[in-house]
Amino acid sequence: MLVTNKTDYFVTGTSIHIVEYDPCWKTRFNEFKDVLWPVVADHSIGFEHVGSTAVEGLAAKPIIDIDIVVSSMNALLKVIERLVPLGYVHQGELGIQGRHAFFQQENVSKLHLYVCLEGSLGLRNHLALRDYLRAHPSAVKEYSNLKKRLAQQYPNNIDCYVEGKTSFIAAILERCSFTPCELLNVLSSNKSPKSIIQSDH
Repeated sequence: MLVTNKTDYFVTGTSIHIVEYDPCWKTRFNEFKDVLWPVVADHSIGFEHVGSTAVEGLAAKPIIDIDIVVSSMNALLKVIERLVPLGYVHQGELGIQGRHAFFQQENVSKLHLYVCLEGSLGLRNHLALRDYLRAHPSAVKEYSNLKKRLAQQYPNNIDCYVEGKTSFIAAILERCSFTPCELLNVLSSNKSPKSIIQSDH
């Protein structure tokens, strides 16, 4: 692998790569929003940039995570109908209740798209972790260092990389008043990836 003066890890196939924070990630999020929000706005109540690329200063896999928020299952079905013509394939909840994943071949290495029910554990997890990190720069530095270390230690083992972040994430969610039962539910999903779509929290 070519060594540069930046950390240059991202997921390609089975390899894990993490890059330093890039301000262009905000622009990429807005570009996706400009395309997707007009298509789903009449059935949605929110459009959230989540995951590590949504936190200024946080090292991450350079893949934008987006949550489209809906208020009901009926709205979810309407949004699915709107996304299919754009080439998005509905993959279901993939083990995380209330969070529906979507796959599009064109953007497989650029975007992780989810449609989340309002108040669902999957959505609350995304928002709580993002908002906590945005408010705590010291945690951003700690988490960046952890992810870089794990990527170097397990460059070809996504399971170990994801599991290695579990304790850090659990500590934050506990501070955000997640119950023991909720923590168990959220963290069990970190035991192994459910699909090619894997949020970079």
